[in-house]
Amino acid sequence: MSKDTETAVFIGGGTEDRFLQLALANRHGLVTGATGTGKTVTLQVIAEALSRSGVPVFAADIKGDLSGISQPGEPKPKLVERATELGLGDMAMAASPTILWDVFGKDGHPVHATISELGPLLLSRLMQLTEAQEGVLNIAFRVADEEGLLILDLKDLQSLLSHIAERADELTTQYGNVSKASVGAIQRRLLTLEQQGAEHFFAEPVLALDDIMSKDAQGRGTVSLLAADELMNSPRLYGVFLLWLMSELFEQLPEVGDLDRPKLVLFFDEAHLLFDEAPAALVDKIEQVVRLIRSKGVGVYFVTQNPLDVPESVLGQLGNRVQHALRAFTPKDQKAVRSAAETFRPNPAFDTADVITQLGVGEALVSTLDPDGTPNVVERVKIRPPCSRIGPATPEERAALIKDSPVAGRYDKEVDRESAYEILKERAAAATEAAAAPAKQASAPPTFEPWPTAGDAVPLPTGSPQARSRPAQAPARRSSGGGSQRQTVAEAALKSVVRSFGSTLGRELVRGVLGSFLRRR
Repeated sequence: MSKDTETAVFIGGGTEDRFLQLALANRHGLVTGATGTGKTVTLQVIAEALSRSGVPVFAADIKGDLSGISQPGEPKPKLVERATELGLGDMAMAASPTILWDVFGKDGHPVHATISELGPLLLSRLMQLTEAQEGVLNIAFRVADEEGLLILDLKDLQSLLSHIAERADELTTQYGNVSKASVGAIQRRLLTLEQQGAEHFFAEPVLALDDIMSKDAQGRGTVSLLAADELMNSPRLYGVFLLWLMSELFEQLPEVGDLDRPKLVLFFDEAHLLFDEAPAALVDKIEQVVRLIRSKGVGVYFVTQNPLDVPESVLGQLGNRVQHALRAFTPKDQKAVRSAAETFRPNPAFDTADVITQLGVGEALVSTLDPDGTPNVVERVKIRPPCSRIGPATPEERAALIKDSPVAGRYDKEVDRESAYEILKERAAAATEAAAAPAKQASAPPTFEPWPTAGDAVPLPTGSPQARSRPAQAPARRSSGGGSQRQTVAEAALKSVVRSFGSTLGRELVRGVLGSFLRRR
């Protein structure tokens, strides 16, 4: 028995049941609570319910526990008791169709993006650049865009920065100060990124959005899980990856208006990593994307310990709320409890702030949107038990999922096509050859006209009787010296460079709201 309907999924029950309306699931949401209060299980419950309703899900699996959604659960006594209490009856244990992903390609299919798609804004945040260094990086991307240089991986960006440093005087007069010291600082940050394993992320083939927005043969939405346990060792890379994914969805998906259910729902665990030390300009961009992406049929759910982790401008966009227990041991904790309580529509039956500190494991305060789009009164509920396994999948189960995955083999082999590194290398080689050509010509042995032999015509003095009586001769054959009509090595090299430049310049690249390169679908 299930309380799910064609239009809503059941979250939990108390004095009143609480449902997530599928047509309003793209109005975003927030799941908060202290460690050990049940946030991960709540995320799992909502994700598998959306999957059953035909909605694809993408979620970050921080500790690996969420991978149990790929395996059928066990009807343990406590789960059966909770199901009976909520009126669910016999639980039908089942797994959700799952695809595993991993930036490092160890516990899932590799996830790649290019530096051009990341853009200067997110890349500056990733490398923690100063304002002056970010300015130099923006100039580098501007030059790359104008000259048609694709920046796909780290060596492309390193080559581009060296190119910028060599042209520093020229570019300073055109775009502003290009300091070689700033270029060197950025190069050092790139070296640090490389040592942290970022070269695995900056590569091709790039993740195709269709592969995380798919359904299985039964019409269930695919649950894409990003293995983030190792990625959390580079928290800025994790945060930037999530922002890049949201930016790609925003820029590539068409406007769809109101749908009966979302095209995709994203769950961003450890959401504070998206906003920690983020400059105001970036927070404004994130708020803009969150506000507008729902018109693309995408819902975004932030999962974090404290609602204060999310900026107020973004918090106001989150219509569906699940609040697990918070502990109020310090003044800061008490402030967080009060702030969390104030985000709910009050229930006259209890004091929201008091209840937040009294919730048990698996209990939560839930307020979702009514069918007319208004927040309903907050209700204290017991979260329904999941139908899939609570706990991680085994290494053997992970290996089987990867082997039998619908995207198996699609991302395993990296592709290194011609980009900034190769083009700039060719230009440097052509310039070197062109510079060496005059020296080669100067050192070549001189050429002379051969001495006339018997039968050859001997030039006569102009005006002599013999010259006047001789018929006009054809022009003498030119030597192979400076009068040759064949192009020189320098001319050939220059034409080669021009052809290469012209073939890639075609059009200036266009960048989206977060500075990423807009790919054609």
